[in-house]
Amino acid sequence: MKFASTTITSGNLAEASRTVLSDIEVTMEGKGADLALLFFSPHFADEGQKIANELVEGLGLTVLLGCTAAGVIGKQHEIEDEPGLAVLAAHLPDVKLSPFVLEEVDWDQLVRSKYALIDAVAAPEDTSLFVMVGDPYSTPMVQVLEAFNSSYPMVPIVGGMASSPPEITPNLIILNDRQISSGVAGVALSGEIEIEIIVSQGCRPIGRPFSVTSAHRNLILGLDNSPPLAQIETLVNELPEEDRRLLQNGLFVGKAIDSDRTELGRGDYLIRSLMQIDQASGAIAIGDNVEEGETIQFHLRDATTAVEDLEMLLSLQSLHGPASGALLFSCNGRGRHLYDHPDGDISVIQKSLGDVELAGFFCAGEIGPIGGRNFLHGHTASLALFRQPGHRAS
Repeated sequence: MKFASTTITSGNLAEASRTVLSDIEVTMEGKGADLALLFFSPHFADEGQKIANELVEGLGLTVLLGCTAAGVIGKQHEIEDEPGLAVLAAHLPDVKLSPFVLEEVDWDQLVRSKYALIDAVAAPEDTSLFVMVGDPYSTPMVQVLEAFNSSYPMVPIVGGMASSPPEITPNLIILNDRQISSGVAGVALSGEIEIEIIVSQGCRPIGRPFSVTSAHRNLILGLDNSPPLAQIETLVNELPEEDRRLLQNGLFVGKAIDSDRTELGRGDYLIRSLMQIDQASGAIAIGDNVEEGETIQFHLRDATTAVEDLEMLLSLQSLHGPASGALLFSCNGRGRHLYDHPDGDISVIQKSLGDVELAGFFCAGEIGPIGGRNFLHGHTASLALFRQPGHRAS
């Protein structure tokens, strides 16, 4: 097993393809590649398929999966607001790759029928990981992930939603020689590979947990039998001044993955945006459906918290031995938007992991598991680490 990665910042097609092939071949040291992930800014959109075809032919790939992105991520730098292309290639001699496309399908049938999804994806029973990219405007990804959770329980999914600005160019998704502008493409990995996934939501809880006592769809009407707005006002009044200032970044709602747990902390919540407050009723709308009896807790997010959360999640990786390669799917609201400087996430990752071969992109929604189930996230960094089985540190 061997990985190689490279990034390109030139908008010249011939130079980009030539440099990618050269960089990958040098790092691979004569080994062929079986899988490649290709992410590219809208500057390369017209030539994306041609670049993909040249990589498939030049590297002898079995599967190439890729998409357009608002920005791309390499092992040393995050490329935002300029031409950029990032590639991760992998030599996986003992891994089976099973690609699939979900396009122009009956989504209702697909997400309601376990067997419809299994037939469409046709993944091996021993699948260890799905890597998926999709178009956010045409794909009911929340429901699709729920269907995967049902059909392939406990199989993690990493990936993201393509993020090309629609006013510049439609999203493009590439799987080998096929290019689509709607739906989902992905690949199932099975066989001799060890995978670890880190999902950093970059938030910290404030106040105390509340029980949802009244709710309708994505509306929370009661928390501990009081209007949510009243509970928020009490919470805000009790916050230190520093946390009050952070409220200008937004207030977030964490839904407990397991509401039956008596003690909850970071990592026990699925973070969702607080979208709207109704001043008259005191109800709040969040970016997910809520049911009575669930536990929620309000959260804050800022650059410092995002770094601390990612560092904490990465802190135990030295016990697991070096990673051979990595994929990073980060929210397009992170990067400079969050940190006010370049390379915010990748600098933390490389500090913890060393010079790991890595590629990724800034997504319009990130896919990753929390508590054994796969979710579509926002404002999150979803990192997949690949290791040779049995190569953990002693």
